[in-house]
Amino acid sequence: MSLNMYQASIPVFIRMLGNLSVLLNKAVAHAEARKIDPSIFVNARLAPDMLPLSRQVQIATDMSKGCAARLAGLEVPSYEDNETTFADLQARITKTIAFLQSVSAEQINGNEERIVMLKLRGKEISFLGQPYLLDFVLPNVYFHITTTYAILRHNGVEVGKMDYIGSY
Repeated sequence: MSLNMYQASIPVFIRMLGNLSVLLNKAVAHAEARKIDPSIFVNARLAPDMLPLSRQVQIATDMSKGCAARLAGLEVPSYEDNETTFADLQARITKTIAFLQSVSAEQINGNEERIVMLKLRGKEISFLGQPYLLDFVLPNVYFHITTTYAILRHNGVEVGKMDYIGSY
């Protein structure tokens, strides 16, 4: 059996966003146990010129919902990007997963050749569906979830590889 576009996208996004939610829950528990203001983690960065944790979560969810919508020929859901708390970020993840669950295999499969147009840094970029998913979206989703993990780990939150990968 070959892997189809749906299998390579929606279940992967849902799993990884679920794992991201677990990471954020561990950060909340860590903050509560150590009496640390949770906003310190939400605004944390690994370097001064990088985006904070909140933006990492926003981008991971944006990439996931945007890919699903574009491949399915749907309007991309628009979020305000105004999350400032872990509860806000969790709500965003939940909303994104609900959207992903509403997209069917029939809507995604067969769109390997669909033209996907994006505006990136002021330029319009054209992708075919399969390279868009495999070469652009998946690496971005993994990058931003990994960066969230690294920010939390760097700040002392007790997360490990299995929290990132999830249970089987």
